[in-house]
This record gives sequence, structure tokens and C-alpha cells, in this order.
Amino acid sequence: MNMLDIAIKQNTAVIALNRPERRNALCTEGMIALRAALNEVERNPSVKAIVLTGVAPAFCAGSDLKELAVLDIEGMRDHELETAAVARSIALLGKPVIAAVEGYALGGGFILAASCDLVVTASDARWHLPEVMNGWIPPWGLGALLARVGPVVARRLTWGAEAIDGARAAALGVADEAVEAGQALEKAISLADSLARLPARAVRSTKEFFEPFAHLDGERLDQAAARLFVRDCESVEAKATFARFSVKK
Repeated sequence: MNMLDIAIKQNTAVIALNRPERRNALCTEGMIALRAALNEVERNPSVKAIVLTGVAPAFCAGSDLKELAVLDIEGMRDHELETAAVARSIALLGKPVIAAVEGYALGGGFILAASCDLVVTASDARWHLPEVMNGWIPPWGLGALLARVGPVVARRLTWGAEAIDGARAAALGVADEAVEAGQALEKAISLADSLARLPARAVRSTKEFFEPFAHLDGERLDQAAARLFVRDCESVEAKATFARFSVKK
């Protein structure tokens, strides 16, 4: 099965994560495919805007813990840093990227969506960062969350003591717009089409100007979070979480 579905509609490219059997979890092969797809549509002169979504039932369930659980600590760190680099690359593209979230955006899926330039969510979508509950800090992307909601709200969301719905995500600034269930992709494409009609050079310049503020020293923060992640993975709670996912497939 292809890890992604890619469709170009007029001047908008729609990239859909396509691992429904794993709830669109982020795996090594899938992230390599996503990086390649983003680079491909960035080079396509007919594409003026990009929508990132997920095949039903959800946007993304986060990192594939079955894959992580068979790696050693350093392997997990390197895997997460590679995923982080793909998410950060969204800010460096010259074309706007809009996330369309239905179902749920969990863990790395939450952060991947928040790393996009605009986020449209279904009002009933479930947003949650369960990493601290599992025993570790989210290992990447917290700079993007900080830029969206500020440090106090970002800290509360990172603790992940409770999930929030899409309406709350929009109210907090995690998402830019909340729409009725089933309408997120349509709204995201509409926003993408509006941006695609603007002068492309000026759109690119605007994104380039705001990039340092929108991702707040992302590479350095990802490295810092990865170091804390490695430390946290030595805890009893983290080891117990990984043990639940390390059974043979």
C-alpha cells in the first residue's frame, strides 16, 4: 500500500497520510515518503498551495510505537529527529501548507498538524499529547506549539492530562479554524485555493519573513527535547509503555 495519496486539484496539492490500518501513524518509510512528496509539489510550478490530511478514520495517531519499541534508545532518538526534520521542513517550503484534521490528531500527529502554516479542524476532532502519560516528553515540534499558543498553554497541552476537541483547539490557537465534522478538508482546500490566487512571490516572501517566529528556533529545541526524551525513556513508566508495543507483529 502507498504510504500517501497525492492529488492535484487546480493549483492545490492534497497529500493524505494513508496508513489507516495503523491509524496513519508516523513510521520511517512514511516520513521518507512525506518528505519526498513535499519536495515534489514544492518543485511543481502548477502547485501554489498544499493541503495535508489523513485517510479516514483520522489525521494521525502519532509515532508508530510498534516501530519505536524494537529500537534501542539511541535509535529512537535518531528516528524522532528525522521525523522532526520533516515537520520543520514545512516551514521552509515556499508554498503555504494547510492541515485538515478529522477524527483525531494525537502525539506526533498533533505536532505535525501544528507545524503547518494553517490548521483546519473538525470541531469534534480529538487532540491530545499523550507522551507524558506514557512516560516521556514529546521529542520534537514543541517550538511550533509554543509559537501558536505561548509557553503556559503549551506546557499544559504537553502535560496532556486531558484531551481537547477541535473547537477547544481553535479557541486556544492550536488550530486556526474549527468546522463541522466532515468539512475540514473542504474548508482547507478552500483556504488553499484562496492563497493560490495570490501573487506567488509575495506569498513566499511573507512565509519566509515569518518563519523564524513561527517555529522559534525549532532545530535547537528539537535537539533539546530529544535529549530529554532519551533520559525519560530510561524510566520505569516509559519502559512499561514500550513493552506493551514490542510484541511480535
